Amino acid sequence: QVHMVESGGGLVRQGGSLRLSCAPSGIIGRFDNMGWYHQAPGKQRELVAGITSGGMTNYADSVKGRFTVSRDNAQNTVYLQMNSLKPEDTGVYLCNARGSWYPYPQYWGRGTQVTVSS
Repeated sequence: QVHMVESGGGLVRQGGSLRLSCAPSGIIGRFDNMGWYHQAPGKQRELVAGITSGGMTNYADSVKGRFTVSRDNAQNTVYLQMNSLKPEDTGVYLCNARGSWYPYPQYWGRGTQVTVSS
């Protein structure tokens, strides 16, 4: 079964940058909404950034001005450019994509770990 595959996580110092990527594991139809979620230790998963197939974006207040979400529709891939990283950005980042066909299934990745040291 197709799922999303994230990459690009790692260990970085405060103020540093990382670029996350996410693509499907196999051949699948086009996605409409795609996004990134943050799972901090001991906390609920929260939406960090989302992007529609038309390129409209939305961000959590905590990352506005620091993170940029983008996508390549031809490759069904979504990216997250993370700048000025803070220790509170530490956690697992998971990719989500919604199929554009009824019943609009949701696809998730297993996540990539981001650790920001102070």
